Amino acid sequence: MNESNRQRKVAQIIQEDFAELFRKQSAESRQSFMVSVSDVKVTADLGIAKIYLSIFPQEFREPVMKEIEENKSQYRNFIGQKMGKQVRIIPELNFYLDTSLDDVEKLERELKGQGDNPIL
Repeated sequence: MNESNRQRKVAQIIQEDFAELFRKQSAESRQSFMVSVSDVKVTADLGIAKIYLSIFPQEFREPVMKEIEENKSQYRNFIGQKMGKQVRIIPELNFYLDTSLDDVEKLERELKGQGDNPIL
């Protein structure tokens, strides 16, 4: 399924705006963590945006995701102010934890024989 130019454009705007917002929030926090927006997928009707986040270090993943879920309406309001003139409907936001870097790291460890793979 190919994305339309409109979907890509809306996804890019959302990704850039949230990347900047999360960078600022991380900098203002007393704790030392980083939230990056690894990907954004928007449905064909532009009604739903799936936002994939990478959170480092790992121990902050659960509390940060919980806080993001609790403040979802504020994040939607934020993105609505940023892109309200460009789209008729502000997409519903769904946040997901992106663990692909963890998977790559685990796979590399396994290939080097450092993992717990009984076959190697």
